[in-house]
Amino acid sequence: MKRILLVGAGHAHLAVLRSLKEAPLYGASIGLVSPWAKQLYAGMLPGVIAGHYRVPDAQIDVAALAERAFVEFSQTELVALDADRRVAKLANGEEIRYDYASLNAGSLVDTSLAGAKHALAVKPFDRFMQNFGNAKRVAIVGAGAAGAELAMALRHAGAQVTLYSEKSPFPSEVATRLVRALRRCRVDFRPGMPVTAIEPGPVIIAGASRQEFDRVLLATGAVAMPWLRRSGLATDAQGFALVHPTLQSVSHPEVFAVGDCATLSDTPHPRSGVYALRHGELLAQSLRNLVDAKPLPAYIPQPRALSLLTCGRRYAIAEWGPWTAEGRWAWWWKNRIDRRWIRDLRPETKTK
Repeated sequence: MKRILLVGAGHAHLAVLRSLKEAPLYGASIGLVSPWAKQLYAGMLPGVIAGHYRVPDAQIDVAALAERAFVEFSQTELVALDADRRVAKLANGEEIRYDYASLNAGSLVDTSLAGAKHALAVKPFDRFMQNFGNAKRVAIVGAGAAGAELAMALRHAGAQVTLYSEKSPFPSEVATRLVRALRRCRVDFRPGMPVTAIEPGPVIIAGASRQEFDRVLLATGAVAMPWLRRSGLATDAQGFALVHPTLQSVSHPEVFAVGDCATLSDTPHPRSGVYALRHGELLAQSLRNLVDAKPLPAYIPQPRALSLLTCGRRYAIAEWGPWTAEGRWAWWWKNRIDRRWIRDLRPETKTK
């Protein structure tokens, strides 16, 4: 019997578990390693902070879902992968040998900024929520989707928020809508003002400006898990696993990589939950094909993906290719999508 190891419980592997709870995979022993038995769904995190959801509304019971899918769950973290020997080393000291592995370990926040140790990274999200506390004067470094949504959610919850940004990562029309939304929320948005260092206090240094806060949050660019570069797997220049359209490693075909930790070698695409979910749906079929000795399907990225950015209150900005819009209806649209996703991942729920 083949041993399949799933590392991480991001969108892609949650989609696999959803598939396996509907139709178990016989003929393989499957294990899942993840540091959280219950985890917050990242898409609803701003809503939790803003007070629109209770924590249980946005929480996924990974351990219970794995049990329902006949997958052995281990609450621990991967610390090293030896791809040549097919061995995964875990934080609890255990070593697991596998025939096939799939990596959905996500990414980390870039902490190369001088003095980053004086700030709190927004990823992993569960660790962020455990350590944030009740800060009232908050600075956020990085105005991508995570930084902007957190800024508006914290402002809605009553905090004074300053958002620092070197440049906008959004298309011009979305950026225009987002800046208007930040101003409406009374976020102190400072575009074109990169942070150069963080000092004890914590104190933000941005050019000649110095300002002290209760908390500094890092929502800077994504970086790969450090163990990926040491694993022996082929990686891109940033250290993310390089994969073929089948989502198999270009150097080790017995290893799949999906979600944020992967880069498609031929057709790279943005790192987002929408694409990761599609990875997971394809991966679920691939695992079944492996057991049945059938050819593996290829992933073809969709040319555009829906993006819904929440704006503190029950209001959101929608983007789909060149089309953008905003309003309360967009928030309710996102709310419906998110709640359906959470419902589908409940162990007792059948997907319709």
